Amino acid sequence: MSSSLDELKNIRLAKLDLLKKAGIDAYPAKVPRDFCLADAKAGFAEYEKSQKPVSVAGRIMAIRGQGAILFVVLDDGKSTFQAVVKKDALNGSTPQTQFDFFTSVADIGDIISVTGTFFTTQRGEQSILVTSWTMASKSLLPLPEKWHGITDPDEKLRKRYLDFIMDSEARQIFYKKAKFWDVTRTFMKEHGFLEVETPTLETTTGGAEATPFKTHHNDFDLDVFMRISVGELWQKRLMAGGFPKTFEIGRVYRNEGSSPEHVQEFTNLEFYWSYADYEDGMKLVIDLYRRIATEVFGTTAFTVRGHSFDLAAEWSRINYIDEIKKQTGIDIMSASDQELKDKLISLNVKYDGTNRERLIDTLWKYCRKNISGPAFLVNHPTIVAPLAKSVIDAQGSPAGVVQMFQPIIAGSEIGRGYTELNDPIDQQSRFDTQKKLLEGGDTEAMMSDDEFVEMLEHGMPPTCGFGFGERLFGVLADKPLRETQLFPLMKPKK
Repeated sequence: MSSSLDELKNIRLAKLDLLKKAGIDAYPAKVPRDFCLADAKAGFAEYEKSQKPVSVAGRIMAIRGQGAILFVVLDDGKSTFQAVVKKDALNGSTPQTQFDFFTSVADIGDIISVTGTFFTTQRGEQSILVTSWTMASKSLLPLPEKWHGITDPDEKLRKRYLDFIMDSEARQIFYKKAKFWDVTRTFMKEHGFLEVETPTLETTTGGAEATPFKTHHNDFDLDVFMRISVGELWQKRLMAGGFPKTFEIGRVYRNEGSSPEHVQEFTNLEFYWSYADYEDGMKLVIDLYRRIATEVFGTTAFTVRGHSFDLAAEWSRINYIDEIKKQTGIDIMSASDQELKDKLISLNVKYDGTNRERLIDTLWKYCRKNISGPAFLVNHPTIVAPLAKSVIDAQGSPAGVVQMFQPIIAGSEIGRGYTELNDPIDQQSRFDTQKKLLEGGDTEAMMSDDEFVEMLEHGMPPTCGFGFGERLFGVLADKPLRETQLFPLMKPKK
């Protein structure tokens, strides 16, 4: 703590001592409060007319005035309201002493309760004329400077509570995010999906390609992983078990790098729908995304990150292989690994790993940023989708691509779904391929799950699965993912 901050704290500690000497608890368990400040504004006319004494509370955000009157702005997180502290309006036999005491101990940042009657000032400001007040929580450290708030991006995330105090718009993001998931949950239930809960600790990770977090189960003396998908392989077991439609909204953990679109802990939704394929899934996703946009953001048209798109417009389809060839000149189905590497180098694109799957995926990600959408990416090569059913060509053979779809909006992949692979022999073969990638050092390759294959051997109906998460909210809100999380993980200060 800086010396100047120490000095300010000492001044406030002296004020705390004044409260104690006056027999006042600066941190009481409860203070008078009849309603929140938003309700105070909503019912202002009624209470002003009745002149019935009421109590409201909030944090002091500003104090102005001089002499025998002070104008105090209170904020309780939902709204602001003006309290007028006037010497001759305070109850008691010594209003001057009470007024002087308030000015001696109250600071910006304190949380107080005030009791009085509503009135409208000469300037038309809805206010409460204070007859008595109570300290609810004495602040010992000052708030950030009012007009600039917290300017250091790291401090904004590290001290979220201060950012929220100073920036009401930052708070509003999280009311909107809560509605985002409420609308999603309601939509899924309206369409007959059962909400379920699946394990977050797994002996093998499945359902995505990502590096997992590893931990240890003491009772079983067993290493386990924090899940990287919202129970994909578990929800498919439910399909086999006779549950026709399921969904889960839950936390996911991926031990990978950070970027505006990547964090290590986030919330996703996944749904599974038996006797449906990826064509059915695309229709449902369009309806869901339009519903979210309309109810949460009040529009289907957005301009974010240099892209403009309207979710109410027709969703085009983009062929994975054709799009890469169009943008880079490379045919990923025939190009050698070295040709893929050379193209990435010529495009100044950094890539991790040398296996073919990762090279192709990196090349696609370069192309993706140029697509505004709304669109569905389809016809992914089999190698990049180990859990999706193959597209069958006119001769009845696998066409080398899968029945997979990804919504593309503002240059980003905003979800992933497919007609699920339910052929146990094909699935085991793809797991074997992923196992070789893992053994070759690809930490994002998918782990084999023998028990899942055994389930498929008992028979899983044709199924469409789909998942999306916080990235959709971040894109529509035009915010980096970390800013849409209440408390993103931060490195401790040394």
